[in-house]
Amino acid sequence: MHNIIRPSRRAPRILLYSHDTFGLGHLRRTRAIAERLVGAFAGASALILTGSPVAGRFTFSRGVDHIRLPGVVKTPEGDYVSQSLDMSIDQTTALRASVIEAATEDFNPDLVIVDKEATGFRGEMVDTLEQLKAAGRARLVLGIRDILDAPDLLGPEWERKGALEAAERFYDQIWVYGDESVYDPFQGLDISADLRARVRFTGYLRREVPAETNAHHRAQPYILITPGGGGDGEALVEWTLKAYETDATLEPNALIVYGPFLSGEKRSDFDRRVAALQPKVSAVGFDSRIEVLMRDAQGIVAMGGYNTFCEILSFDRPAVIAPRKKPRMEQYIRASVAEQLGLVRMLDPQRDGDGPQAMAKAIRSLASQPLPSRRARPGLLGGLDKIVALVEPMLCVTVDR
Repeated sequence: MHNIIRPSRRAPRILLYSHDTFGLGHLRRTRAIAERLVGAFAGASALILTGSPVAGRFTFSRGVDHIRLPGVVKTPEGDYVSQSLDMSIDQTTALRASVIEAATEDFNPDLVIVDKEATGFRGEMVDTLEQLKAAGRARLVLGIRDILDAPDLLGPEWERKGALEAAERFYDQIWVYGDESVYDPFQGLDISADLRARVRFTGYLRREVPAETNAHHRAQPYILITPGGGGDGEALVEWTLKAYETDATLEPNALIVYGPFLSGEKRSDFDRRVAALQPKVSAVGFDSRIEVLMRDAQGIVAMGGYNTFCEILSFDRPAVIAPRKKPRMEQYIRASVAEQLGLVRMLDPQRDGDGPQAMAKAIRSLASQPLPSRRARPGLLGGLDKIVALVEPMLCVTVDR
């Protein structure tokens, strides 16, 4: 990468990296930040580098675009392989790194925001970060969600990936997309006082129904069942279907959004069972504008990933969270803390039972469950506004109000 001088009076350029080997969370969070920044700074452009295989199914606002990195997938044994190319994982990672480096050089960003992985997938961001740091022009930010993993697991993972060293070495600021009073994601990490001084808690990221979204008017009241991307959400869908199959009086109706990563074989089985339960239960595969479905739902049953949690708070819907515990404890910790704060109800098989009756009881209880807004502290959802405030001095420009 050449030593680039910033053109005078050029509109801001923001590069966002989202490794996205699985699920939708990183891309959806990154897109929300990109669109908010482009809307805040006149003429700004935001380019997202993502490995998500479904990036093309999302719409992006004017000023935001994306480059799809060659995809990788995780095998049942826990190894990564190329999604489509006849290349080894080392070759695929090197190709991704080359695309990242070339895009960064040509786009010439003023600000770079890296989502979660301080060194990128298998270290693919390191060379680009070194060149950006040496050039000394772009500001570098590492953004992480409110909770990463259990403290006893997080330290070894960051040590193995060299993430702590990279955070100390490369990044001007570390943004935590959460609230310090809710949870400290650095538990289990031995971070220096210097790095701690670079940490900024933004608050959670408020979501809104996009202005161009067509209305989804459903004739009957419904609860929304969402396992996020769906790749690891089979258990939640199964649990919900069994509840409706077992209890013919269960209300309200349920709308299941499988997510794009649910396996075809499982979806065929679920579709057959949904057909037998119609009109009480219906299902769709994927909706890139799921916000309107959340807004209009009487309640939400979900696994409790970061984006879904933000949407539950943003649309102020009563929610039941049935979190996973593998491969990370992130969802379980978030659900536990949120339940303690009175924001959601957690459905824990070990505590509440794992039978269909437990799910049916939780669904019925949604009607009397307090809304999150009754317990949320002021400013809890101020993350996007805080990010704009943090970026303004970095870009040396004025917010377009």
